[in-house]
Amino acid sequence: MLIRIVRMTFQENKLEDFFVIFNNSKQLIRAFEGCLHLELLRDKNTPNILMTYSYWASEEHLNTYRDSELFKTTWAATKVLFSDKPVAFSSESLEIIA
Repeated sequence: MLIRIVRMTFQENKLEDFFVIFNNSKQLIRAFEGCLHLELLRDKNTPNILMTYSYWASEEHLNTYRDSELFKTTWAATKVLFSDKPVAFSSESLEIIA
């Protein structure tokens, strides 16, 4: 399983635009083959920094999504709203402590 975190800094006056994009695409992303989990997070101290936190069955599933028309159109509409470069991390879980 692959854990993907994408940290995005938005222009403060463009947050509502992003929420419209996200609300229109979130169920499609979550239903994409291999997407096991999808969350939208907000930085506690900087409200214009949002993060997507997702689980993918494999790196191949993530790459298939990233090559899809859904990703291309969603990302094209989203990236024009940024005030800084996004930062993405791909990780694998080593241990869960319950």
